[in-house]
Amino acid sequence: MSTSSQLNASRQGTGKPLLLIHGLGATWETWRPIMNDLSRSRDVIAIDLPGFGDSAPLEGEPSIAALTDSVEEFIRSEGLEGIDTVGSSMGARIVLELARRGIGGDTVALDPGGFWSEGERRIFSASLKASIPLILRLQPLLPALLGNPAGRTALLIQFSAAPWRLTKEFTVRELRAFAQATALKRTLSALVSGPLQEGAPAGTPPGRVTIGWGKQDRVTFPRQAARAQEKFPDARLHWFRRCGHFPVWDQPEETAQLILSRTG
Repeated sequence: MSTSSQLNASRQGTGKPLLLIHGLGATWETWRPIMNDLSRSRDVIAIDLPGFGDSAPLEGEPSIAALTDSVEEFIRSEGLEGIDTVGSSMGARIVLELARRGIGGDTVALDPGGFWSEGERRIFSASLKASIPLILRLQPLLPALLGNPAGRTALLIQFSAAPWRLTKEFTVRELRAFAQATALKRTLSALVSGPLQEGAPAGTPPGRVTIGWGKQDRVTFPRQAARAQEKFPDARLHWFRRCGHFPVWDQPEETAQLILSRTG
């Protein structure tokens, strides 16, 4: 599905529309583990953000504000006003920003960034600026490295609570997306140098807000959840046990159930 707002998207299912927004380095395909479960009762629209997957990069700085502007334009150009939104990682921050602006319907944000302390921001920046170049250098070796549990654990322990349980096919596709992302480095730079996420006073979001967090998140630490809830006092906090930074990876069934129960 190509769109008038220049964002590539995949669409499947019937029912009330549901917008899915991926994180840094990913594409719409990161949602594959839960797409079928969601699309049984929802019209699921999963987009590629600018500079990721098959979407062209922005001309200016790919800041959270600019990326959110592009999603807001997509929503309006496709006639999706009031759509429920779900985001992962950087995408989770984008759906919270949409809610802060009064855009969309119900919101589910999975392990969002932007709620770190200064020290945590430095750790986030240093860790990703080390791991992402490694992933890019290892592209030719990914099928071999990710073909066994030990290799998946070595490469993905920062992101998953149980990387050995993930499949070779899924993890190769996820890490291949980093090499495809034309705006990866610019977006990471804008992300770590940009402002903290602003909040939404009680009663101002357009629908229910749910923030999900992995108990073993080594990217956006679980203690940041309290700051997110302070800035979004209407939000309901859901903890994923035995889960790292990506609930879609580690707890796909629970993630789909949370989304379906907290949207629509």
